[in-house]
Amino acid sequence: MVDLTPAELTILGLVIERPRHGYDLERVIEERGIRAWTELGFSSIYYVLNKLQAKGYVAAEPGRSSRSRRVYTATAAGRQSATQAVIAAISDVTPLRPPLLAGLANLPLLTNSQVAAALDERREQLDQRIRSVQAARQAQQPLPPFVESIFEYSLSLLQAERQWLDTSSPTGTRHDAED
Repeated sequence: MVDLTPAELTILGLVIERPRHGYDLERVIEERGIRAWTELGFSSIYYVLNKLQAKGYVAAEPGRSSRSRRVYTATAAGRQSATQAVIAAISDVTPLRPPLLAGLANLPLLTNSQVAAALDERREQLDQRIRSVQAARQAQQPLPPFVESIFEYSLSLLQAERQWLDTSSPTGTRHDAED
C-alpha cells in the first residue's frame, strides 16, 4: 500500500538523493520547477518533513552548532515506501481532472467571442509557461537524466495542449447570442 502524497514523495525523494535541510529543499524545488507539477509551497516543506518523520521515513539530525539547521536523512522504511510509491506513480494511470474540462463542459453558457477570448488567454498563458520551463531547463544544464525526463514530460504536455488549441474548434457555444 502506498501511503505517500505526491508532496511527501517529492520531499522524501529529494532527501533520499542526499541529506538536506529545509532551505536546501526549497532551493532544489525552485531550481527544478517542482511547484509546476506538485502542490508544495515553501511553508509546507517543514510540515511535510514533520509528517515524514512521524511516519518514520526520515530522521532529523541536529546541526553541529546551535545555529545550524536540522538535516533530514531517509530511513530504510522511507526508502522502501518511496520505492513502492515511485513504482505506483509511474505505472498507474489516474484520471486527469483539470478545470479546463469543467469549462469545456459548460461552453454553452458563453458566446463565441467569449470562448475565443478565453482560449486566446489560455494560449498566451501556455506560451509563457512553455518559455518558463524551457528557460529553467536550459539554466540547469547539464541535468541528470531523471530531471531531464521531468522537463521533457512537462514540455510534452504543454506543447500537446498548445497543439490542441491550434487545431481544435470547441463546440457547444451559444449560437443565439450576439458576438
